Amino acid sequence: LLGSEFLDVPRLSRILYNGRFFNYPLTAVNALVGLGPVNAVRILASYARAKIRPSGKEDTFVGWVTNRFGRRLYEIFFRTYTEKVWGIPCGEISAERAAQRIQGLSLARAILNATPLTRRDPGIKPLITAMKYPRLGPGQMWEACRDRIVQLGGSVLMQHKMTGIELSGGVATAVVAANVQGTVRIEANHVVSTTDLRSLVGSLGDSVPPAVRDAANALRYRDFLLVPLILDRENVFPDNWIYVHTPGVEVGRIQNFKNWSPDMVPDSTKTCLGMEYFCFQGDHLWKSNDDSLISLASRELEVLGLASANDVVDATVVRMPKAYPIYDSGYRSHLEMVRKYLDSLPNLHSIGRNGMHKYNNQDHSMYTAHLTVENMLGTHRHDAWAVNTDSEYHEEQRVEQA
Repeated sequence: LLGSEFLDVPRLSRILYNGRFFNYPLTAVNALVGLGPVNAVRILASYARAKIRPSGKEDTFVGWVTNRFGRRLYEIFFRTYTEKVWGIPCGEISAERAAQRIQGLSLARAILNATPLTRRDPGIKPLITAMKYPRLGPGQMWEACRDRIVQLGGSVLMQHKMTGIELSGGVATAVVAANVQGTVRIEANHVVSTTDLRSLVGSLGDSVPPAVRDAANALRYRDFLLVPLILDRENVFPDNWIYVHTPGVEVGRIQNFKNWSPDMVPDSTKTCLGMEYFCFQGDHLWKSNDDSLISLASRELEVLGLASANDVVDATVVRMPKAYPIYDSGYRSHLEMVRKYLDSLPNLHSIGRNGMHKYNNQDHSMYTAHLTVENMLGTHRHDAWAVNTDSEYHEEQRVEQA
């Protein structure tokens, strides 16, 4: 879609904890060295206790992490950030979340692999250090996609709200949408949806069994606020993202848009930092007005020692509902019931992060669309739901063995 507009971008992400930077994703040796000898001894002692007396259950985030890293490292690096992101206690988060983001790393293996006498396990995957990125940001891909569809004779309806999907004889027959000018009904041989499953099931009307509707309504989502700050500084830090584990601030992650592409910030003397906040619709963050959020973000940037609040010369606020599907203790059973019902509608395809209630990266989501199109054309038969189920960390790559 983009050709030369796709850039090869160096990628650096780190964790910020109490004024110090650590590797992201966390590596055990880096954590031990960075936290100092006293904390290192306490972490190793806690790790030894976890190995001698492991938790009997690993079905929650806290049990999975504690058994592999010990309680102390869990409390320092995993608990604060995880509960900030998801808004629920780690004891209510499924272990799938931990397995997917932390992979099978153990503290003992990491320490051994760091010694010169131990050969590195070839199965350990290094972090991807470069990525493809659109010159003007990810939205540039979808603008190009829209233009291509129009060039090929198709149409793309913007600013329309989908209000219903009509079913007849066990198949989807039409989509109804509306905008300020009125309602439009579009007959369909196939319907592909990327909306959240709660909204999708709600759009299908009274034909949905009550148990399926209840299951869809039980799926939970975490909402998101982005506060982009324009700083009167040419450079601030080299990272694409900083994950904020420091307690006492509400910001969860900070994105440096200029480090993805210089053209994301037209004035080369300025920098744009995206202060990312995780919240629920209706909580104190979501209900705060823009001025309050900009003031909070500017103040927290200074508290973290990354820049002065006086460097901020402009800002705005972007609110994004249902940004993250929550892996709580009951989500699996609810999801399976919804999926079973949707699978009975052969020409209705639900894809992407919210369409599958799965914490997909963008490439995973696009791949589910690719497989679904091949299914629609009858060229292959894929299970798009199987994408991103291997519990391997999303941003690492496997080293090929000779």
